Amino acid sequence: MQPKEFFVYILANTSNTVLYVGVTNNLIRCTFEHQNKLADSFSNKYNLNKLVYFEIYPDAENAILREKQLKGGSRQKKLDLIKIDNPQFKDLYNDII
Repeated sequence: MQPKEFFVYILANTSNTVLYVGVTNNLIRCTFEHQNKLADSFSNKYNLNKLVYFEIYPDAENAILREKQLKGGSRQKKLDLIKIDNPQFKDLYNDII
C-alpha cells in the first residue's frame, strides 16, 4: 500500500492579484477542478486558475495545520513564500501531471 500524501497549495488568478490557500490529498485532481470550474467556489468567483505554490505532507493533520497557518498569515507572507520557489508565478500544473 502506497503511503498517502497531502498537499497545501496556493492558487492565483492570471494577474496574480487574488490568492487562495487550500489543502487536498490529490493535487492534480484538485487543480484540474479549480481550473475547469467544476465546483461553485471562491476560486470560480475570482477566476483562480494557476497553481503557483505547493507543499507536500505525509499526513493530513500537519497539512491542515500548515493550511491554517498560511491562511492566517498576511498576503505579503504568501507572496514572499511563492517568490522563493516560483518568482515568475508560473503555473505549476503542467510540472505535476
